Amino acid sequence: MRTKDLIFILIVIAVFLPFIISDTFYDWYLSFNAEHGMVMSFLKFGILATMGELLGLRISRGVYYFKGFGVLPRAIVWGILGMGINMAFIVFSTGVPAFAEYLGVKDTAAILSGALSWQKVALAFSISVVLNSIFAPVFMTLHKITDTHIMNNGGTLSGLFTPIKMGEIMQNLNWKVQWGFVFKKTIPLFWFPAHTITFLLPGEMRVLFAALLGVLLGVILSIAARKK
Repeated sequence: MRTKDLIFILIVIAVFLPFIISDTFYDWYLSFNAEHGMVMSFLKFGILATMGELLGLRISRGVYYFKGFGVLPRAIVWGILGMGINMAFIVFSTGVPAFAEYLGVKDTAAILSGALSWQKVALAFSISVVLNSIFAPVFMTLHKITDTHIMNNGGTLSGLFTPIKMGEIMQNLNWKVQWGFVFKKTIPLFWFPAHTITFLLPGEMRVLFAALLGVLLGVILSIAARKK
């Protein structure tokens, strides 16, 4: 293990350890998360998903950072995307059960809040499928566009706030990888089951679990960005 790997591990421990050893800190987190869910979404995704990208960079290139990578701009973008994910969770976890009731399913709220059952799993899976079929492709493409924009502007914070050349970036995206790997493989094979688990959890735990999945998402997208 190299020194840079040890430093990365120590940073990860420093992020999670307070929640493990201190009930007071954990209770504060639960309270703040309940009152300021969007702020916590920004922070959780800004930190955890960016760490995932750094880990993905380590796997694909052997380094955690290179000039122009733009750690801070990426963290800001992930924070904003994290708030969008929180919003999507609320929209789809409310809308899909409502549509299920429209189709004749009874008491979806009671099913989702009740004990584990095949009906609960089926509803959670349905929410995950609809969410990932409609929201995830747009989300992943937007992330790829902002990722390219950051790289094109040297990873600088000021470059992040320059106008994004949407048409040019979209025209030059590697759609073969975006479709063949990111959409076609990761969404049905990983995100469908992963977010089924997410929607089986209590509401206050979903965004945290999604942020932890964001670490893996950062790895996946980082590796996909470097696939030829």
